[in-house]
Order: sequence, then C-alpha cells, then structure tokens
Amino acid sequence: MALKQRASGILLHPTSLPGPYGIGDLGTEARALVDFLVDSGQTLWQVLPLGPTGYGDSPYQCFSAFAGNTLLISPDALVREHLLAASDVAAVPEFSAARVDFGRVIEFKRALLERAYERFKTSGSDALRQEFDGFCLWAASWLNDYALFRALKDEHGGAAWNRWDRSLALRDERALAEARARLRDRVEAHKFAQFLFFKQWLALKEYCRQRRVRIIGDIPIFVAYDSADVWANPRLFKLDDTGAPRVVAGVPPDYFSATGQLWGNPIYDWERLRAEGFRWWVERVRWTLQMVDVVRLDHFRGFAACWEVPGGDKTAERGQWVAAPGRELFETLTRELGELPIIAEDLGVITPDVIELRDRFGFPGMRILQFAFGGDSRNQDLPHNYVPNVVVYTGTHDNDTTVGWFNSKAGTGSTRTAEQIERERNFCLKYLNTDGREIHWDFIRAVFASVANTAIVPLQDVLGLGSEARMNLPASTQGNWQWRYEKGALTHRHAERLRELAELYGRTVVD
Repeated sequence: MALKQRASGILLHPTSLPGPYGIGDLGTEARALVDFLVDSGQTLWQVLPLGPTGYGDSPYQCFSAFAGNTLLISPDALVREHLLAASDVAAVPEFSAARVDFGRVIEFKRALLERAYERFKTSGSDALRQEFDGFCLWAASWLNDYALFRALKDEHGGAAWNRWDRSLALRDERALAEARARLRDRVEAHKFAQFLFFKQWLALKEYCRQRRVRIIGDIPIFVAYDSADVWANPRLFKLDDTGAPRVVAGVPPDYFSATGQLWGNPIYDWERLRAEGFRWWVERVRWTLQMVDVVRLDHFRGFAACWEVPGGDKTAERGQWVAAPGRELFETLTRELGELPIIAEDLGVITPDVIELRDRFGFPGMRILQFAFGGDSRNQDLPHNYVPNVVVYTGTHDNDTTVGWFNSKAGTGSTRTAEQIERERNFCLKYLNTDGREIHWDFIRAVFASVANTAIVPLQDVLGLGSEARMNLPASTQGNWQWRYEKGALTHRHAERLRELAELYGRTVVD
C-alpha cells in the first residue's frame, strides 16, 4: 500500500487557498503551500474532490466524476501563457479574503475563461492547439459527453437535465447530433476550460512530486443526479422510465443528524455494472489515480451495503440497507489497475461485513480524535487503541475545528447534550494531560505520536481557528465550503512546530 511508512500531512482544499480572485486556485499560492509542507516536514497534502460543483457548491455533488473544477484555474497563469492580458485581471471585484462568495466568483471566472477561449481561437499558438487536441483525445471517453452536457445546461439556463426537452434528456440520437452541431462552439469552450484545469493541475502535481509531497485525493462513492455521469449512463443507475431516481442515497440517523442525512444521489444498478465488468468504475478510478497519488474512498461502507431511501422522501429515516458487490468490484479494480492506494472512509456505524471488506484488501481505515472522548478507554478513536494501518485525523472537513469542538455548546452542530459535551471535554483534558490552552497542538501531538502510519491535520487546526473556520456542517445547506485562510496566516513558527513534531515522532521523509 502507498501509506505503509510513517508520514503526516495537511488537509486543505484548493478553494481555501489565499489570493485576490475570490477563491483559491492552482497558481503561486498552491505552490507556496507545498513549500510550507516541505519546510514543516510534511509529505502529504489531502484535498477534497476536485470536480465542478453544482447546487450548494459542494465538492461531493459535482457535475462530473471526471471533470475538473474550472473555478480553480489560475488567472495569473493564463496571463503568463498570453491567454489573458494583464488588463483582464487588473480590475478585480472586491472579494472577501476569508470566505468564498461562489455566485460572484462563478460570474467573474466565467468571464475570464470566455476571454481566454476567444484569445485561443484567434491567436493561440500552434503548440497550444496541438496540446489542446492531444488533451481532447486523451480525455475523450468522458470529455465529449461532459462538454455537451454543460453546453446544453447553458442553453437551458442551468436547469437540471431532467428538465430539458425530453428528446435531449433521454438522449435521442438525432436530437443529440443536432445539439452537437448547434452548440459546437460552446462544447469546444467547455473542453478548452477542462484543458486549462488539467494542464494547471498536472503541473502542480509535478511540483509536488519534485518536492516529495504526495497528494491524497477523494472519490465520493456516489455521483450527483444532475451530472454528466447519470445523463450519459442512465442504465448504470436505478432510474425509472422518465429518468427519475427510484431510490436515493443517504445515511440513517447518527451523531450528526437525528433524521439521518438525505444526500439525494441516485443509487447504482450494481447488477448492470457487474454485467459490464465494472467498466465505468475502473475508468473512474484509473482517471483519478492519474490526478492524485492516493485516494480516499468516501462512504466506504456503501461498497458493502447502501442506505436506499425512496425517491420522494424528505428525510433519510425510511431507508433500508441493500447489499453492494464491493468484493467483486475491488477484485476487478486490482486486476485492472494493480495494487490500490486507497483509504477507506469507514466512519459511523460499521458492521462486520464492512470491516471484512476493508481488511480483505488491506485498505487503511480512518480514526478521528474528536470522536475519541464520548465513551470509555475502549473507544477505537483513542490513540492507545490505534493500529498502524489507519489514517488518523484531528478532525475532517465534516467536523468542527478542534478549537471549535473544544469550545462547543449544545445545539450548535451536533446532537450532544451539554452534559455529554462537558464529560467529553473533561475526559479529553485528562487523557491528553493538558489544561486546554493550546488544545489544537495537543491534538496534533497526540495523532503524530500515535502508532498510526498516517496522521492528517486540517490546516484550520494548525492555525488554531474556531468554528468560524469550519468547512462543512453535514445535513445543512447554507454557509458550507466557503472558508479560506488569509495570506500571511501561515508563519515560520507554524512550520517549526510541525517539523519538530514530525521529526520527534518519525514522520519526516525517509531516504
């Protein structure tokens, strides 16, 4: 496996990087973060899914499982490539440095990409045209459908595909051929934007490789209903004759929500996938492993069984567990792709079949230190109960920050009572032998010192930020995915403290 040696790193989505354009991007600040990782003795950078986000701006609800998020394209890099003029980026709207205003950013970035595409058409170099043509050939298996899907969404004012003309929604071949001809320029514009994203992302990945930093990516088990994946491959999902989902994904009531989480994603028709040799999944994992070095499989338990909720329900309470062929899928992936550098996101209530599936393929599971203090000394999230083949986090993008968790009150983001919160806090202070004044560094030390091969810390915890820096509150739809850190927030002292702990506990690069 790719995570057998002791190592540590940072969790930060590129949207959270600083910069003047309203959202983090793949330019100089991304490289500055990589340099910070090197200076601080860290060798892993974990990101969230990199796909194009739709409603709610969630990276776990993307328009494609293959395409990239073009909001991450660096305008400065486009200026250097002469696809934009310096004047194009001179008058930037006054964006917040601390939060992403997705609506305004989308409008601003879309206009820049339109200019870049027009300049490419009129004055792009032969070398760049050849590079673009090569990309289109390389990515053709998903790019053609995706670009047409996005062009049709544009034509329909952004409406979901099931609200398009019926002939287009249900992919009548004649209607699709007419659309390709009618929207040829818009289709190529979307292809060009994808070309720019992957050109910049792969250059950043190479920068990481040269600095000996590995990227941990993320594959959500499910895809969004309003996605090119479902529109182009309806046979692979449990849809009715009109294209509506018969059942949707979620999880039952849990720590985060008393009514469960209703995600709304369509469920795979695993029998059809099996009959096709799991080809779509093989190509999805193959493509992702060209973009990142290690993959976190979100909602791993769904590969053993999925919580299927009737399509019209408003909560996830009436769902049921339905078995999925995870063993056959991973056997196929291993046969096609070789040893799989996968982290199994096995959080929540995990049954023996999930543990057996994870261990059969040697995938490391996850442990969350914030979850460690709600029980007794047998809690698997306490560091003395770890095993080497796990990835331990102080918290994830779905948790509050460590400082926010430590200072939390009842009714603010969890189902815990005031008494439970106080009991957890007292257990935490006693277990870590601390007064809590630097609880975030106490947490970082604990996960670094543990026997877990891999320790990951959200950047918010390195910075010691409170709940204002939380990335996502599960089962909520407002205010998520927006946090950014400001330029200059990461200091030499942060790097020194991280490096000291990484060296002390054997997590730096071993030659």
